[in-house]
Amino acid sequence: MALLSSSLFNDSSWSQQPFVLLQSSVAQSSIPLLRRILENNLKTHQNCTLLFSFIYPPTDLLGDVSSPAENVRVFDWLKAVPDYASDWSDPRVKIFNAVEKAPSGSIQIIIDSVDILCSDIGSMSETYKFLSDLLNLVRARPSPSRLIVHGMRPSQLVPLLIQPTFSSPLVQLVAHPVVLLTYLAKDYLTPPPPSTLRAKFWNVFLPLSERIHDVERLVYGTNGEGSGGVAEIVFEILVRSGEGRRRGIEREIEGWSVKDGPCNLTKLESLKEVWTKKAIAEAGPDPTQNISFNLSLTPSQQESRAQVPLPYVHEGDPMNRGNRDATAAIFYDPDSADDIDDDDPDEDLDI
Repeated sequence: MALLSSSLFNDSSWSQQPFVLLQSSVAQSSIPLLRRILENNLKTHQNCTLLFSFIYPPTDLLGDVSSPAENVRVFDWLKAVPDYASDWSDPRVKIFNAVEKAPSGSIQIIIDSVDILCSDIGSMSETYKFLSDLLNLVRARPSPSRLIVHGMRPSQLVPLLIQPTFSSPLVQLVAHPVVLLTYLAKDYLTPPPPSTLRAKFWNVFLPLSERIHDVERLVYGTNGEGSGGVAEIVFEILVRSGEGRRRGIEREIEGWSVKDGPCNLTKLESLKEVWTKKAIAEAGPDPTQNISFNLSLTPSQQESRAQVPLPYVHEGDPMNRGNRDATAAIFYDPDSADDIDDDDPDEDLDI
């Protein structure tokens, strides 16, 4: 089963994680995944969902739903901008009040996005403390209760949120454009697994994916295809579970399509060229193709060629020397200038 689906949509150990972090970039958005999470809550009615929108309109996140279900409460703060809105107030108070007034039972809190929230609060340390207190409220609720936050890359706040000191259990999903994998396969000769060993792939992929501006040039550069599409996305997934000695970390890279949702990379249409080139490379080129004469042999010609005795094949084989003497000897004919007198080897030096 795909790690992406098991960590978010299915009833498994990964779905019990209390803290989920989604990251987007200018090159690729993870909003389609966030929209699918909300859509799943609207269908299942399993828990109370609180959606706090700071950057995207709630209609963009809820999709075609005209009115949210009873278990989904929406808080639209797009117009609540500090120093611009006359009725602006600290969002932390309203978020805490909304959580406390939520029905008892499991709860799911979604904040889009934490970077805008940090900007509204005006202090990174205060935002960190607020999110930590909010996560404690989530942990106090029955499982599965989760705090899902959406952030951007690069971000000054997100590196603090992925530390074990903030939350030891963690599900981090980073959206990447598909062109990043095609670039790795073409220029670095490192296609994604299983065509490449996992250790080698991560050693190349992780440093390159952290170079945000280089990835943006792949999308918006001269040979780029424009903004990252939402039809197909590549997700880098990090799942950290357990505490103390039982802590475990699992890292995976998977595909996402609007049609099928979570899927293997081999199912993405944008990556078919990568797998096709790999199959051609394994087959190898045929040197007898595209030439003006015939280099191939018929079966009878191959049999006749195999019967031709090759010269000097048995030259060094003692069994095929006939009656020749098997012993070897070296014959030396001394020259007139040679001194072969062993009595005085230095006679020629005139000492």
